[in-house]
Amino acid sequence: MPFHRSAKPCIVQTDFTVLLETEHPSFEEARDMLFRFAELVKSPVSVHTYRITPLSLWNAAASGLTAEEVVSALRGYSRWDLPSAVERQIRLWMSRYGKLRLEKAGQTLQLAAADEETLDELHAEKTACSYFGLRTSRTTVSVLPRHRGLLKQELTRLGYPVVDLVGYHEGRPLAVSLRQELPGGGEFRLRDYQRLAADAFTGKGGADPGGSGVLVLPCGAGKTVVGIASMARLQCETLILTSNVTSVRQWKAELLDKTTIAADDVGEYSGLTKQVKPVTIATYHILTHRKRKTDDFSHMKLFNERDWGLIIYDEVHLLPAPVFRATADIQATRRLGLTATLVREDGCEKDVFSLIGPKRLELPWKRLEREGWIARVRCREIRLPLRPPSLERYRLAEPKHQFRIACENPDKLHWVCRLLAQHDGVPTLVIGQYLDQLRLISEALSAQLITGSMPQERRNELYAEFRSGAIKLLVVSKVANFAVDLPDATVLIQISGSYGSRQEEAQRLGRILRPKRGGSDAYFYTLVSSHSKEQDFAIKRQLFLVEQGYTYEIETVGEDAMRRYQEVAGT
Repeated sequence: MPFHRSAKPCIVQTDFTVLLETEHPSFEEARDMLFRFAELVKSPVSVHTYRITPLSLWNAAASGLTAEEVVSALRGYSRWDLPSAVERQIRLWMSRYGKLRLEKAGQTLQLAAADEETLDELHAEKTACSYFGLRTSRTTVSVLPRHRGLLKQELTRLGYPVVDLVGYHEGRPLAVSLRQELPGGGEFRLRDYQRLAADAFTGKGGADPGGSGVLVLPCGAGKTVVGIASMARLQCETLILTSNVTSVRQWKAELLDKTTIAADDVGEYSGLTKQVKPVTIATYHILTHRKRKTDDFSHMKLFNERDWGLIIYDEVHLLPAPVFRATADIQATRRLGLTATLVREDGCEKDVFSLIGPKRLELPWKRLEREGWIARVRCREIRLPLRPPSLERYRLAEPKHQFRIACENPDKLHWVCRLLAQHDGVPTLVIGQYLDQLRLISEALSAQLITGSMPQERRNELYAEFRSGAIKLLVVSKVANFAVDLPDATVLIQISGSYGSRQEEAQRLGRILRPKRGGSDAYFYTLVSSHSKEQDFAIKRQLFLVEQGYTYEIETVGEDAMRRYQEVAGT
């Protein structure tokens, strides 16, 4: 049933979902309101569905939002009365944030509850009370320092997030100053939002010790610079963990370019080089590498190799489970998570919250676009028919194989050629999941192909040629999802992806978010086989970006049209 235009845009349901009418005049206002404390779960054309969860409310509370503000916002945009059960539960969930505090108590720690009943309830939970020591008063219980992370992780799972007020050790000091003039010429200063992000992490004074948490900023917004600014605030030796060797090199280059840290004080710890220096940059892959499944993670010792005062988790949404376990043991060290999206496909967002820290700041992508810090992007999904013989193969295949058959629709090559002709001479990336498909396209286009098997040095050479303008087109596998600095990339054509991965969709769009010369638009194309599993997954992939305010233009190409296009092109 269509909504009445005169009504308010939201319907709040008893199952904690919120329906938002996309064509309502107040749609954008209501979307920005929901963005602060709810998660988008469905995004059909006319009605978006959000879900309010304990974690979304705890992150909102950690950022300073109150239950009264959430309830008032929902009432302000809700078509009908806010269900009383929903209001009660919102108040209950948000009241639990801050109800438990972890504090210093001499040589040990104590868990302090707001009331005796809460502590009694937790004593009845076997998994929680296994980390408790002596009950020192009606509302406090002692906790061993080595259980600090494990206790927080378990209490969060039980629905009782802990505000950690213990503080952190200083770590070995290291002088870190931000340059005002760059070695290659030009001035350098933090953007206002980068300064705001560093402030949010390092603490607001008073009872908030800062020093742990996650900053969520769009790709291209300078997350690396925010990490460097945090290092300059804290003046301590730092371990930086990131997704791949390309990212290691980029962090090192940025550190040497924008700070006074000496090159000899920056070490690379990866499969290629293993240096432990006052600032050490390592990959998640090397930390979790082992020859056999029964072996220990020998490189985890890196966490204790030096007296780190800060650990930075770049692309924190990719954090592997073994690194979570190691992080539980180092809660006395400051921890900064950097990411473009807190979405985790494995559902471990609560572990990020409890072990790295709450969301300290999230900057909406569209806000930075309006301010000119990231490019304006036009997103377009082109749905192509599956034609014989691919259609017959798809229909006869087992469900687990149908997705790949749809992704490898041979007609995608023709459409890639059309888009390249449309954007002739514009720096373009063609990105996909399946190597056979990528090889076919790179050969047809006479374009360089970058995959995980290509040596890192050769990848760097090709990226450098792309940046210089010597080559205008690269075909890349998922190795280019993260930490590839190609500021002039203006068009991205996505021919296949990892099922319904929202984080991958966001990261791929991030490859073209750097502002363009003259303020021109960037273009993000996705080629999808219509009426297939690939189309179903494409809708799921887009959720995070739709929540951020992006819209996807949909073009459906019929069989007859596809045939005419190819006849005209002579293919």
